[in-house]
Amino acid sequence: MRSFASPIGIWSAVLVGIAATAGQSFVVFTGTAAYGDWHSDAPGVRRKITPADMPPPYATASANNGPSVVAGPPGAWPKAPPGFVVELVVSGLDNPRLIRVSPSGDLFVAESRPGRVRVVRPSQGGGKPDIRTFAEDLYQPFGIAFWPPGPNPSYVYVANTDSVVRFPYRSGDLQSGAPPETIVKGLPRGGHSTRDVVFSADGARMFVSVGSGSNAGERRIYAPWQSDEGRALVLAFTPEGNNKQLYATGLRNCVGMAVQPATGELWCSVNERDGLGDDLVPDFVTRVREAAFYGWPWFYIGGNEDPRRVGEEPTLRQRVSVPDVLLQPHSASMELTFYNSGQFPAEYRGDIFAAFHGSWNRSRRTGYKVVRVLLKNGQPTGEYEDFLTGFVVNDSTVWARPVGVAVAQDGSLLVSEDGNGSIWRVTYRDR
Repeated sequence: MRSFASPIGIWSAVLVGIAATAGQSFVVFTGTAAYGDWHSDAPGVRRKITPADMPPPYATASANNGPSVVAGPPGAWPKAPPGFVVELVVSGLDNPRLIRVSPSGDLFVAESRPGRVRVVRPSQGGGKPDIRTFAEDLYQPFGIAFWPPGPNPSYVYVANTDSVVRFPYRSGDLQSGAPPETIVKGLPRGGHSTRDVVFSADGARMFVSVGSGSNAGERRIYAPWQSDEGRALVLAFTPEGNNKQLYATGLRNCVGMAVQPATGELWCSVNERDGLGDDLVPDFVTRVREAAFYGWPWFYIGGNEDPRRVGEEPTLRQRVSVPDVLLQPHSASMELTFYNSGQFPAEYRGDIFAAFHGSWNRSRRTGYKVVRVLLKNGQPTGEYEDFLTGFVVNDSTVWARPVGVAVAQDGSLLVSEDGNGSIWRVTYRDR
């Protein structure tokens, strides 16, 4: 079995299982051992958290433990499983967030803080990539999508905090040649600002995620509970922005969305609520069923009642859907993508990659990595595996905060991080 370089090491937790895949060993943490922190992170470490593993509310105090982000220390480099190689594609971007690859192979990057979308075209000869500004003067852009599906889209859609706009697009365009057309307006500002946009496999429906304006639906003088109406959900529209529908509700902050190629099902990467202790509430990655309700703000992970909302909506308890894959609490899972290429070993095909931005509401730092969510015959097993780690320096300092994940045309995995404005490429090279 592989050794782990962590100063504390995985052996301080309960070793639950050992198995092998592609000639590699891995460990599986379950129960309370699955929570852990960054010390036990390493490529190949697997975790499975179930609702039964959750502690009661306030088992620990609520922490305010945001990271100090520094430049990469000497020798700092992302750690991947054996056989994988990590390369730096570009650095010096300004707040790069979600990334998506165009049908022509260009990398579209939402730079949320400066309000623009950049296009990165990697050099074929190993030189510097060509970087252009596709669109600017946007308002906290995050989601990007191409429509219609297929090799020749006509539009690039961009989800601002308060709207969805689209630009005419021809394959290979590096700059927008026309002003944006606003097709959805009036999305709520404030609170959780990320809005993702994806299309159904047939291109007939457009999904838009809207996060909550508060942590747990709390009433505030400056932002009363009523202001959260119409939030914490996924909306569905036609590609023209018409026929608005509530697709799913009770999702505190569905940051990233993706449609599973094999099934056409919509998936969300969800940030759950804070303030209930280190190990509540687990973030999650899940299939999102139409008309389903996921509990926010009254319940979490099924019928578990938030102690700050006791007795408010008892009739909703039986309606709450339990998510598919529970993640270490406060990991801040962001974008997710399905791996549907052949560059990685065969066992990766069909699985999900998800980027964890990292915790602030946990005394023991968690997240700051990219994980692989395991599926079997297209169905979630509840397990996920550390894939890209090494971004934490010590208990107070990190040098990268992953946000975006996308699969390049050659099958490599692309990862953006907004701590130092970098994009990385991970490829597999048989040893």
